[in-house]
Amino acid sequence: MDDETTTPVTVIGLGLMGQALAGAFLKAGHPTTVWNRTAGKADRLLAQGARPAPTVGAAIEPGRLTVICVTDYRAVHETLGTADVELDGTTLINLTSGDSGQARETARWAEARGARYLDGAVMAVPSAIGTPDAVILQSGARSDFDAHEPALGALGTVTYLGTDHGLASLYDAAGLAMMWSVLNAWLQGTALLGTAGVDAGTYAPFAQRIAAGVADWLPGYAGQIDRGSFPAEVSALETDARAMAHLIEESEAAGINAELPRLLKAMADRAVAAGHGKEQYPVLIEEFGKPGTR
Repeated sequence: MDDETTTPVTVIGLGLMGQALAGAFLKAGHPTTVWNRTAGKADRLLAQGARPAPTVGAAIEPGRLTVICVTDYRAVHETLGTADVELDGTTLINLTSGDSGQARETARWAEARGARYLDGAVMAVPSAIGTPDAVILQSGARSDFDAHEPALGALGTVTYLGTDHGLASLYDAAGLAMMWSVLNAWLQGTALLGTAGVDAGTYAPFAQRIAAGVADWLPGYAGQIDRGSFPAEVSALETDARAMAHLIEESEAAGINAELPRLLKAMADRAVAAGHGKEQYPVLIEEFGKPGTR
């Protein structure tokens, strides 16, 4: 296993996230080589002790851990696919945002060129990199992850998901769905209360308590989904559907947008119509698992 204080690392791509990644490696004591298409973006890192590479090919050396974080997967292939880049014998960790299909295809592409490949996702803003608040997801061969886990720990809380290279991207997308859903629900409530003169700052602590309470339900609800059984231990879906109707009516009466609660009620109504009205809310997984309409 690599010594976490001396593992040589190359970082390719020095946007805001790439700079944060390289900075965290440097702060943890890793000899860090950097390359970016626009060389000037490396100046701050060079002042911190990073070593510049004149070309991508020069930046990647056999046995060196290479982390790439660029615009998209197309840029990954364009950057690493040139004739002067030798991937044989390297470990490539791709932290570029993309979808699971791209991750799996890129894994095959990199491995065909002799690289060990881990795909990843960064669940953090650049300023959080290097702290425990930065969640770094990794998927690919367990042996490759284990070999470099100490070095990757410089970036934040590193989590291994499994051998399927697409898992990190899928978790990333699922996390975004959770984030946007919570924020959208909060904005709906904020807009509704705003019609009565309640400001966002006043509502936010109440909303936090509601969100935390709902989060506590997730393990039990997950058990129902995994078992495929949805007994109404708290409330029946048909009861929730009636409450959704109240939210729609309240929103429309207040003159605010009711698209979100109408969407949720439409899904609940379909499930009730299919005979699931007496079951508990997680039975809606059957609606979420269906292909959507465009």
